[in-house]
Amino acid sequence: MEQFTEEQINVQLQELDGWKLSDEKWITKKYRFSYYLDGIDFVTQIAKLSEEVQHHPLISIDFKLVTVKLSSWQANGLTEVDFKLASEYDRIHDQ
Repeated sequence: MEQFTEEQINVQLQELDGWKLSDEKWITKKYRFSYYLDGIDFVTQIAKLSEEVQHHPLISIDFKLVTVKLSSWQANGLTEVDFKLASEYDRIHDQ
């Protein structure tokens, strides 16, 4: 897994909606839900996908707000896998 350069990260972030760079090694997005259980269902779905690919985000649930943070521990930064998962999480959210 090769760590992305700052330029690669900026290009990838432009292709994603609402994801932000934090601490130079993480991308973060907040998802808002109308109902608490919709957020829980979303977390369950992204957790299953993350487990399938063995790449796990940090997830915080604050009532109807779910915050997701992605980074690649082994690469000590952001990689292609992080951005692919971010896109998949958005797809799951938009279903």
